[in-house]
Amino acid sequence: MDLPVNKFKQGLKGDKPMWGLWLGLPDSSCAEIVAGSGFDWLLIDSEHAPFELDSTMRHLQAIAPYGVPAIVRPEEGRTALLKRILDIGAQTVLVPMCDTAEQAKELVKAVKYPPQGIRGLGSSLARAANWNRIPGYLQKANDEICLIVQAETVTAMANLEEIAAVDGVDAVFIGPSDLSASMGHIGNPDHPEVVAAIENGLKVINDAGKAGGLLCINPAKAHDYVAKGAKFVGIGVDTLLLSNAAKQLADSFKSGENKAESTGSSGY
Repeated sequence: MDLPVNKFKQGLKGDKPMWGLWLGLPDSSCAEIVAGSGFDWLLIDSEHAPFELDSTMRHLQAIAPYGVPAIVRPEEGRTALLKRILDIGAQTVLVPMCDTAEQAKELVKAVKYPPQGIRGLGSSLARAANWNRIPGYLQKANDEICLIVQAETVTAMANLEEIAAVDGVDAVFIGPSDLSASMGHIGNPDHPEVVAAIENGLKVINDAGKAGGLLCINPAKAHDYVAKGAKFVGIGVDTLLLSNAAKQLADSFKSGENKAESTGSSGY
């Protein structure tokens, strides 16, 4: 077995935008269902959703047969936590709340094996190395690791040029929700000042030769951000897809909207 190529990292160098889906439902059946839906990437969010290391791994296992790249967002950028996430098979991590270039440099060290970094060696216990069955894993792993740092505060945006310039940072993700709160517009990521900051941030990231991304579930605005330079955009959240579709279905029947629309059989 060879080391899997990081398709997401490869895609960052391509010409097309990559559309992704946020995963917050910890049942791996949910991940398996959406893995075959055609998204360019999926993100397992253990920052805000109730994921632990074992449920994150089950998600990675459920997604793997479909070939869609999986990103893991941990709750924080602790070196020991990142090491464990990489060992269970994540090749791309999105680390929240990166405010300075110094923090970014420490994150690069955390996800890379020596001599580029300080990631601890435990490949005989690591799913990522197929439990030592991938020849040369320790020598090849660094090349397939993709580090995305998340800029989501006024401080981060002020330091964005320096953050994006850090060698080993592959992409910068702008967090519209937390940024709006940091800018004094909590709950309003569409505020003109926030939008302007995001658009300027995407330019700064691109000028540094890195890829920029964000989460935006408004289709028109998502396309607009791509036009402004976003390379990867989260365009949905599994919890919202379920809750919105369930509400729409219930409302349509309770209002009588669907009454007598069909006279045929309705098998499963």
